[in-house]
Amino acid sequence: MILRDPVHGLVSFESAEQAIVPALLESTELQRLRRIRQLGLTSLAYPGADHTRFSHAIGAAHVMTRLLARLRSLHDDLPYWQRVTSERAREALSAALLHDLGHGPFSHLFEEAMPNGPHHETWTERIILDPGTEVHRILARDDPGLPQRVAELIRGRSSLTYLARAVSGTFDVDRCDYLLRDAHATGVSYGTFDLDWLIRSFRFGVESKPGAAPPLAIDGAKGLTAIESFILARLFMFQQVYFHKTSRASEWMVTQVFARVRDLLLDGTDVEAVPSAVRNIALHGDASLGEYLELDDVKLFGCLASWRAASDPVLRDFASRLCERKLFKTYELYAEQAEPNARLEAYATAKEVARAQGYDPDIYVGLDVSSDVPFDDTYEPLTVVFPDNTQRRPADVSFLLGRVRGQKLTRVRLIFVPELREHIVTALMR
Repeated sequence: MILRDPVHGLVSFESAEQAIVPALLESTELQRLRRIRQLGLTSLAYPGADHTRFSHAIGAAHVMTRLLARLRSLHDDLPYWQRVTSERAREALSAALLHDLGHGPFSHLFEEAMPNGPHHETWTERIILDPGTEVHRILARDDPGLPQRVAELIRGRSSLTYLARAVSGTFDVDRCDYLLRDAHATGVSYGTFDLDWLIRSFRFGVESKPGAAPPLAIDGAKGLTAIESFILARLFMFQQVYFHKTSRASEWMVTQVFARVRDLLLDGTDVEAVPSAVRNIALHGDASLGEYLELDDVKLFGCLASWRAASDPVLRDFASRLCERKLFKTYELYAEQAEPNARLEAYATAKEVARAQGYDPDIYVGLDVSSDVPFDDTYEPLTVVFPDNTQRRPADVSFLLGRVRGQKLTRVRLIFVPELREHIVTALMR
């Protein structure tokens, strides 16, 4: 199989061990990812951000093929049982391709909107291990133990430490693809980094104990700049894209919609056009695998369209605003205003304004605190290895990484209905 990809160019899966990739791509469960956007509602801020989890899955598998080739160029000094055999390569490729298989509609947003339900990692494992899925049957066709090993590898567990970190780690194939793909789709050039040099910089680390498989490491003589650019790309993408005010406002509105649906259902009020999976997760905290796999972006956009005529006025209002892109506004809190006590005071002020203007403050005003730690190698086993086989943590040998190590990026915003903007801003400026 040869594909054209806007990020990686020509992508091929042609060898015998890579045949598992085109076979899995035919599965119903993986095809479902064509209908799930990688960045949820970010296209409301960046019109080009309509790429899907499907294209990202292919990209992650492609990056894994390149990483495996790099590791194989180095593994001759390892015992045979620690080398990248065809069996291990097939596991790694499958894990890279399937790592996001359990994502719900709007990607991570669905988990935020339905916090009492299983997370996507749990759904991914269920899909892979359920004998009734096409993915399971394809994996188990020649090796009944493959589904379990792939599920374990996606969880970051493997006797080969370097493969576990390649699938789930700071510099894993997931991040290597999504940073470049998201930057390309949004047009944000800050998110690019030198993938070629990063892969070339990977090497085997020094075993922590005799007989153990070596961890994944960075070549200290060559790789520092590559990992610095990677971390900066991740930092900039959070600043410019993932924490964008329009994305956060629309995502908050969706969480309010599903919170409202859940409250109505728990109260015994019937809500039309609610998918069975949403109903069961809202009421019972779980759903059957078949019900869950029926969910995708198309299904939920259809729900939002239907709820524009809902009998409940709040649900009707929020659904209409989302469908027509009449989004809530934000007011960012900086410096002292963003401190925990100060932000709560600002939130209380905004709620008082809403109440005075006739809006329910618990529904039409929100406090959004988004945060991420772009880099922290305190507990990260990946090290930088130098020619004399000494190894150190990346932040100990990089001035730049030392400065950002453990630093939390936080954006604090009030979110409120547009009609309250002037009143709230005036109240906060006093």
